[in-house]
Amino acid sequence: MKAFHGDTMGDCELCGATKVSTREHRVNKAMLAICQRCIGQMNLEPKQEAPGLTQARRRPAGKQNQRRFNKNSIMNKQEKELADNFAKLILTARENKGWTQAQLGQRMAETVNVIKSAESGKPPADAVVKKFEMILGIDLMVEASSDHQSMIGQSSNSRGMTIGDYLKDLR
Repeated sequence: MKAFHGDTMGDCELCGATKVSTREHRVNKAMLAICQRCIGQMNLEPKQEAPGLTQARRRPAGKQNQRRFNKNSIMNKQEKELADNFAKLILTARENKGWTQAQLGQRMAETVNVIKSAESGKPPADAVVKKFEMILGIDLMVEASSDHQSMIGQSSNSRGMTIGDYLKDLR
């Protein structure tokens, strides 16, 4: 393994490897000490700046499009979340009404691709979730739960869960 300028010896905070050459990297807004193996596997090498980004940085501050926090967005309110089985709920409700995907799309003023995506498991936008609930008469938003737990191995000598294991669960 090659050692680079700025590397230090320590424990990798992603994979849990001990006494390895590590480097500080930003991962999901957190600075972590990561080994070279994880840097390669997670494609964290420094990237070239895109030409469009260079142009955007030159643009005057007043001209930039700023995204505003939408206080009415369902996803910002942490009380409810999209049901894990939302795709099955949508498919079942549509079939119970005897509608095709195209017919449901017409009633919702959405394309067939939006219906297909939702029925195949891709989470729809908040506005589309509301349309599904209203048109199909179903509840897709459920009370938020923070019961996510992961176990790595069953033996007593298991290393426990690392940040790298958590990030893999997100994919």
